[in-house]
Amino acid sequence: MRVAGRSGRVKAGERIAASDPGLLRLTAGLRTTVSIALTLAALSLLRFDLSHLVAGAIAAMVATFAIREKERARQAVTLALGLPVALASVSLSALLSSHRVAGDVLFVGLIFCAVYGRRFGDRGTALGLIVFQVYFLSLFVGATVHALPGLYVAITLAFACSAVVRFALLPQSPSGILDRLRQAFLARLAQLISAQLALLDAGPEDLPKALEEVRRRTAALHETAMMIQGRLEEGTPDQAVARLLQRRIADAEIAAERLGLLLLTARSAERADTLTLHLPGAPVPSGRPLPEREEATATLHRDLEALRLLVPRSVSQHPGTALSHVRNRLLGYREEANLPPAPAAVQDVFRGIGEAGRAFLGLRIALDGPQDESDDTPETARSREELDAEDAAIDGGEEAGGQEAEATGLQRLTTRAAVQVAVGSALAIVGGEFLSSQRWYWAVLTCWIVFINTASTGEILVKSYRRLVGTVLGVVAGIGLAGLVGHHTWTAFALVLLFIFAMFYTAPLSYMAMSFFVTAMLGLLYTLLHTYSASVLLLRIEETLLGVVCGIVAAALVLPVRTDRRTNELLATVLARLADVTEAAVDQLSGGPVAGLLDRARDLDQALADLRSSAQPLTHPITPLRARRDTARYVVAMLETCAYHARSLAATAELLPEHPSIAADPRLREAGRRIVRNIEAIAAHVTDERSTAGIETGPSIASMLKPGTLGAPRYDRVTDRVLRHLQRLDEAVAGLARPLHVPTLTPGA
Repeated sequence: MRVAGRSGRVKAGERIAASDPGLLRLTAGLRTTVSIALTLAALSLLRFDLSHLVAGAIAAMVATFAIREKERARQAVTLALGLPVALASVSLSALLSSHRVAGDVLFVGLIFCAVYGRRFGDRGTALGLIVFQVYFLSLFVGATVHALPGLYVAITLAFACSAVVRFALLPQSPSGILDRLRQAFLARLAQLISAQLALLDAGPEDLPKALEEVRRRTAALHETAMMIQGRLEEGTPDQAVARLLQRRIADAEIAAERLGLLLLTARSAERADTLTLHLPGAPVPSGRPLPEREEATATLHRDLEALRLLVPRSVSQHPGTALSHVRNRLLGYREEANLPPAPAAVQDVFRGIGEAGRAFLGLRIALDGPQDESDDTPETARSREELDAEDAAIDGGEEAGGQEAEATGLQRLTTRAAVQVAVGSALAIVGGEFLSSQRWYWAVLTCWIVFINTASTGEILVKSYRRLVGTVLGVVAGIGLAGLVGHHTWTAFALVLLFIFAMFYTAPLSYMAMSFFVTAMLGLLYTLLHTYSASVLLLRIEETLLGVVCGIVAAALVLPVRTDRRTNELLATVLARLADVTEAAVDQLSGGPVAGLLDRARDLDQALADLRSSAQPLTHPITPLRARRDTARYVVAMLETCAYHARSLAATAELLPEHPSIAADPRLREAGRRIVRNIEAIAAHVTDERSTAGIETGPSIASMLKPGTLGAPRYDRVTDRVLRHLQRLDEAVAGLARPLHVPTLTPGA
């Protein structure tokens, strides 16, 4: 029973780690909630009235969520700078409370400065949020000059409580966050293998759903890998350790994704296309589940389940020989003699399991250090030798690429956004005054928020829609809760804390849910301030709608950044980085100099993530332009396919020259050059529609796999895999050219 209880706790911990990588959302919600609770307790002991309690609660929330820097020292400096900024902001608001016009002009100026401050990084963004939100706080509680001493005390206590929670009660170190992200990666890896096992068993009617679950789990694993990449520099002691972990994370991710493709091929009538794993709604490959009664099928099920159980568990941390026995059996599939009798596609899956086992072994060594080798089989010992040779080749390396030219003046996105939000806020102030001389600032708040973390008119439109829907639902909830809570002060504050936690916990997942909790919380705050009425919350909807309209008008008419233009710019960046990774990887595989390939591959992944986010307005389910939505989804999915093959090439090329079974071949260079030229032709067409560049066709790279074409002896399966990645990348680039209307040049033209 004790073992079963521990197993249940372990599984629950794995699910939590997978659902919230690094526990970042949980920590953000707890920090904010505890900071507010401490502030309320301190102000209550000092016998402050309700308006100061509300002001302190809002200030504590702002002081906690505004600071996003990774290093604790920088967080402390920003928090220290934020306090005088907050006190200055509330002082200006109180001093100008009786001068409406001057106060409004100052508010618009502060909004411009707050948004413009984003160009100075995390600290500029944090101080901008503080100056705006504290000014809003003073408007919300009706700050006057006579109330300033009490507000100073409330805000100072709020910042002090935020510091206590951040650095003492709920501290987070970069290394601790990275450790939890590693656990999340392993948990999501196990979930992906479970989804792949379900894909293998799914019948024809359940296959689309199982395939969609594999896509979702693959995307979640990639997201966690990117989060780890962003924390490596701060969370690891030196560059060599960071590069080792980066290599092992990339190997595990690629091996897991490749295993899914091999499984899909094994149960299909033909080789599955990599695009199937990236394009939602892609046609499901024809085929049927593997025969359940065959011995090979039963063995495959057993070993996939064993692989899933092995991923989150370390052999060194579990006594006995069971895990090492399982690990040795899976690694044995890297030897042809150990493959069970089965069709070729099924044997490929067993090979994929062996390669996945090797990648997971390397990841475990990188995470846990040296392990007991007493139970190793010859196959496991060979895998360790290969990993040791790779580790020895890792050095600090040089940073890939150079600095991109930064835009200046109004071409800089932060400057354009600052001008847009200032104009939109001015419109919101004027319109809000007509709706209500007391609550006009709600329209300004909405206009401000829809510009945060957006870069195009389409993104602002989608965010505005989500905020409006969340606000309407929150008003309904707020009316109901206000009636239930009445004037029970501490019950209302307890619900406020609960909603604040929910707001920050759901913010990265759903902006609509966050807006719902914010509005419901405000209904309770109005109840505490004895200013609640149904008409007040209905006015909240009107002011929100006004702020949305003002934001959209400003985004569309003042220095507009069209969604098409923004996505084209990001698409050109993705293509440039794809060409860079491909060229460098093929050059290294052809015998060229060593380059920082994994760094370049992650730069490609980040550019693709930016494009995916910017293209959301084009791919949103409610968009009326169905054809454009389908085209955008196809282009993004095709780029994800290209990025997968480019990552695989980069990871393989990084094994040179230490890997005993991979050798450079200069004949790969010409195939790589054709792919790079085609990518550059597509990029030229994206940046200039008048471009006459086109893609070139030529002999299939797959033809190089035929025996004898590359000379004797026959190339091993690692080299075959390199050629297959090149072939798939070549096909994907050609497929990308079609929806972008890039012409195909005839051979020899």
